Amino acid sequence: MSFRWWKELDFATKLPFARDRLVEGYFWICAVYFEPQYVRARRLSTKVIAMTSIIDDIYDAYGTFEELKLFVEAIERWDINSIDHLPEYMKLSYMALLDVYKEIEEEMEKEGNQYRVHYAKEVMKNQVRAYFAEAKWLHEEHRPTIEEYMRVAVVSSGYCLIATTSLVGMGERATKEAFDWVTNDPKIMSSSSLIARLMDDIRSHKFEQEREHVASAIECYMNQYGGSEEQVYNNFQKQIENAWMDINQECLKPTAVPMPILALILNLARAADVFYEEQDGYTHVGKVMKNNIASCFIDPII
Repeated sequence: MSFRWWKELDFATKLPFARDRLVEGYFWICAVYFEPQYVRARRLSTKVIAMTSIIDDIYDAYGTFEELKLFVEAIERWDINSIDHLPEYMKLSYMALLDVYKEIEEEMEKEGNQYRVHYAKEVMKNQVRAYFAEAKWLHEEHRPTIEEYMRVAVVSSGYCLIATTSLVGMGERATKEAFDWVTNDPKIMSSSSLIARLMDDIRSHKFEQEREHVASAIECYMNQYGGSEEQVYNNFQKQIENAWMDINQECLKPTAVPMPILALILNLARAADVFYEEQDGYTHVGKVMKNNIASCFIDPII
């Protein structure tokens, strides 16, 4: 785990607007792979999830449009010199992000898998591009169609980012072919991302619309096609059920990649079901999520 690293960053004090969710992020990644041999993979992936959560809140809840544009430009360059153009609060997160990926690079260099760093950085760049696209819609008061929204929102859900980053530390089981496969939007990946995005939007859209926030899938669908919230919920629940059937189909033999890699993406979808079954359990960590975490890490069944 990475408690000391997180405590030393002290984002809870320095960036009080951002969610402090290291434990929840670790719980999420443990749902992806809990096996002892993946301890390094969990450590690296947890750090990436924690940093992504901070960046998400910068884009969703704090930064001005001009600042957000500077941040995405810095990410595109991926250069320490870009830090000079950022406001002070962004410098903290940008520097911490570069340090995390420097650690990944050093780990991969030891085992001769430097090529994996390219994939890890590219999915992070895609993630921030998606956040910026949503911020631009809000800034320009653009009302995206549901199709336009979903093309961006399945990326901003973070599931391709998490899946690709999770492969980085998996040892020789994760081949270059596996990285090419997961980053080319296979059906199981797009289905897992769809489940996460729709479940998240169903549970969180009312809270998010209380503040200035880009329209969710719910609002986009209703603006385009009309109907009540309940009708949209029912429609999306059917899409979620169909996505689960697609995931099941992709796990049947013969498979495109080894089953442990498919299981990683399957488990991501399962994690979404845990976090968003009753509410947004990541943003609003209630009794159910606290009990889930306690049952795994404080009072585990041995």
